[in-house]
Amino acid sequence: MPVLTDAELTVLGLLVEQPRHGYELERVIEERGIRAWTALGFSSIYYVLDKLAKRGLIEAADGPRSGKSRATFQATPSGGQLCADATREALAARTPIHARVLIAMANSPGLPDAEVHSGLTARLAAVREQLAEVRATRARQEPLPDAAAAIFDYSEAMLTADLTWTESVLTEETAMEKYDVKKAHRALYAPPSKDFTVVDVPALQYLAVDGHGDPNTAPEYTNAVEALYGIAYSVKFASKKALGRDFVVGPLEGLWRADDPTVFLTREKAKWGWTMMINQPDWVTEEMVREAAESVAKKKDNPALARVRLRTLTEDTSVQILHLGSYDDETPTLHRLHQEYLPEHGLTFNGDHHEIYLSDPRRTAPDKLKTVLRQPVKPLRTRSALAES
Repeated sequence: MPVLTDAELTVLGLLVEQPRHGYELERVIEERGIRAWTALGFSSIYYVLDKLAKRGLIEAADGPRSGKSRATFQATPSGGQLCADATREALAARTPIHARVLIAMANSPGLPDAEVHSGLTARLAAVREQLAEVRATRARQEPLPDAAAAIFDYSEAMLTADLTWTESVLTEETAMEKYDVKKAHRALYAPPSKDFTVVDVPALQYLAVDGHGDPNTAPEYTNAVEALYGIAYSVKFASKKALGRDFVVGPLEGLWRADDPTVFLTREKAKWGWTMMINQPDWVTEEMVREAAESVAKKKDNPALARVRLRTLTEDTSVQILHLGSYDDETPTLHRLHQEYLPEHGLTFNGDHHEIYLSDPRRTAPDKLKTVLRQPVKPLRTRSALAES
């Protein structure tokens, strides 16, 4: 940790330059545009002066006054020495880049494209405005000493680089078309919520991992979902970088099965078997998945990573509906599907019960959750058909 904060080193340096009272410090800070390149708030200058005085780094130059703003402060010999030492260290140090926007970009795949574009557009406008302010401040102070000119050069260079980076990201985000399974197969991911519909589901590719047990309590389930998302985002970033092909990470999906199908109606979750999945574009390969799993494993130990595989699922004719509400409130809809719709239409099961979770349960109230309920089906063989066979 530095001996002096950036704000302390800035104020101390101004007092080493010459004794100043509070009002003059405020004026110099404003005139030189110092707040554009260091963390010094409008109300923090006297707090900084207090800290420096308590450490014996500055002192009143003309005796005590009635207020801090009327007192003239100067650096003490020890303050001057510490300022010189800190300045030498800062000149040689490489400043780490910890821009908050980098965290935002890491999290941006979880936002809609429009929101990412809007945020970057707002950032671009703010950087342009700040760059204009720095240039205007510089123009008002010309001609400048070499040290002051170097400060403005650095500020302009950093802002110009930020501007170029933001423009580049915006251009890339706009130009690169993202594959989104929800848009490519809208009928499969946006069914009506009132009536069952019959759809023909083509062969689709998924990251998948199998397991068994209550999804609310089983560690195996938690590990499986974490592994899926970790690999999915790693594949996404690798695809964008290596292939120039981007895609929206699809929603979590699940295939559910049990020896006795009635356990889904009774919600005996400990008896459920499942395969959790995330859709993948057709250009994703097994090698890409393997490399992604290895990359994720270096950051976090998760036993489920080794069990994630790339699989193709072909469901063909299926019946589906959009369920609105809690997962535990699916029972009436499933009962209606199993006991009414399928028998009335001469259909029976032809695969696992399939659910697609369109909402994030961490951010969505239970009664607002959207879940696609899908059941692959086939014609029910009638008694006459059985006799003929």
